[in-house]
Amino acid sequence: MVHCPDVEWALLRQITVIYDKITMSIQKIYQYPDPVLRKETERVATFDESLARLVEDMAETMYDAPGVGLAAPQIGQSIKLIVVDTHGDSEGERRFMPLVNPEIVAHEGTQFDEEGCLSVPDLTASVKRHKRITVAFQDLQGQTHELSTEDRFAVVLQHEIDHLNGILFIDHLSPLKRSLYKKKVKKWMVET
Repeated sequence: MVHCPDVEWALLRQITVIYDKITMSIQKIYQYPDPVLRKETERVATFDESLARLVEDMAETMYDAPGVGLAAPQIGQSIKLIVVDTHGDSEGERRFMPLVNPEIVAHEGTQFDEEGCLSVPDLTASVKRHKRITVAFQDLQGQTHELSTEDRFAVVLQHEIDHLNGILFIDHLSPLKRSLYKKKVKKWMVET
């Protein structure tokens, strides 16, 4: 299980979706420099079956990639929606948690952690993030919750929430590292 001190586990169990016997479809993951990754996202206002299906598709896509989190803009949907893995075991049961309209409402401390991104292939780097965060969000029924966590799970949430604001993890890198990666992507695009 992902280590999330200060998380109310009853809440987490209530809003965690167990990956089992659900018909889902794998979506295309958009990659840098696609403009959809920088587009402003809209708040989700309708909590219906189509939102639930989108969440299921996002989870299937995340696990297929494989990844530990996925934001709606990464599959071309400009809405404030993320899914994150809550099990933390790539060999075991798949459990994920959807967060609708997530927003970091409190933070403290700093940490550095190695990050990669499904939309930024072939790059990992150490990124400075908050050590502890509290996130306000809605579940699939539109109910409001708060989640407090720290360490690696806090990094995952910050990374995915950044996507909702058009921010990629490369934006947290030094100008030199960012420039080198951009040159690498331009070369790939010419070769393709």
